[in-house]
Amino acid sequence: MITRNDIPKLYGMDVYESDGGKIGSTDEVYLDAETGEPEWLAVKTGLFGTKQSFIPLQRAEVGGDRIVVPFDKAKVKDAPRIDPDGRLSPEEEDELYRYYGFSSSGGNLTRDDTATTGTASYDRDTTTRDTTTYDRDSSTTRDDDAMTRSEERLVADTRKEQVGKARLRKYVVTEQEQVSVPVSREEVRLEREPITEANRGDALSGPEITESEHEVTLHAERPVVGTEAVPVERVRLGKETVTDEESVTGEVRKEQIDFDDPDRSRR
Repeated sequence: MITRNDIPKLYGMDVYESDGGKIGSTDEVYLDAETGEPEWLAVKTGLFGTKQSFIPLQRAEVGGDRIVVPFDKAKVKDAPRIDPDGRLSPEEEDELYRYYGFSSSGGNLTRDDTATTGTASYDRDTTTRDTTTYDRDSSTTRDDDAMTRSEERLVADTRKEQVGKARLRKYVVTEQEQVSVPVSREEVRLEREPITEANRGDALSGPEITESEHEVTLHAERPVVGTEAVPVERVRLGKETVTDEESVTGEVRKEQIDFDDPDRSRR
């Protein structure tokens, strides 16, 4: 059983269902304004803890670093939405008790300890309470006369999603290229040599006076253009992770505390 001695350690403690699944974490503890005993937990649920659900502390237990309640996560998340404004009215209390399987009227509740967990039916006995409301753990029940101010913080996370695809595609283009090719050709030049003892015989071997012709065939190189395919490089797709920073915006709630000075009539 959770008592007022457990109150300081309840704040921020994780809340679990009896099967071991996590439901959320404690945001506020609501006390019975008459007895000062803890009666309700306001638990943050949802992906980023942006929702609050009320859970009764009947049959809840503190074990190690967690609070174990006899309700599953779906039951808690579907509980009636009550504005966590620091007080529970009798009507809100009745609505929550009925949802969790308690029997109450006007905020009055008695328990049947033989009831089963999670779907218990609670019968009224002769002990009754007056129609009280529930106060948050504040200066009315704490010894240090202090008030706790809380505020929400943005909790940012990331998720991976597909943004596109990249592929390699090879195609052929035609370009004009110009290269220089060395070529050679034969040209005719006239050579004259004087009559010497070495060539006199050749000079006198023919007729003395005659007409004749002599031909010389000339050759020249011409450039020929062809192509051949040669490998020049290998191309592949690779991936790398680049880290950037982006700004996200969200709404958060903050509690403010005002100071009333009755002597100077100022706030």
